[in-house]
Amino acid sequence: MTTVAQVLQNKNNVETSTIPPSATVLEAIRLMSSNSIGAIVVVESEKVVGILSERDYTRKVALMHRKSDQTLVSDIMTSNVISISRSHSVDDCLSLMTERHIRHLPVVENEQLIGIVSIGDLVKATMQDQKVLIEQLQQYISS
Repeated sequence: MTTVAQVLQNKNNVETSTIPPSATVLEAIRLMSSNSIGAIVVVESEKVVGILSERDYTRKVALMHRKSDQTLVSDIMTSNVISISRSHSVDDCLSLMTERHIRHLPVVENEQLIGIVSIGDLVKATMQDQKVLIEQLQQYISS
């Protein structure tokens, strides 16, 4: 069973983008766009205080006719952050994401952000696990 630690390792040490809650939404969206990511972790004094996703932006800025350059990240971020540790399994994370209707999970240990996994990362890991299992079964059947 693949763990979050393995998923993070397979991401080739991709740096996790963060932004302070005092930044504007426009700054956050620009950072997300330049890094081709769908969510950004909000950090204050090295502690995770929120997460901002494309979904937050569309629902809390675009649909409410707010101005991105005048709205702070703290005004629209999700502050009740659901996080995981490196020891969580991919299956546990996928279940949590399905249950909570979320697409990104910050990985936090000892109150420090060490990464983030997306639903795409977890699906990729699941597909790889299934591929390995199929190959093992094919070898078993042929021998």
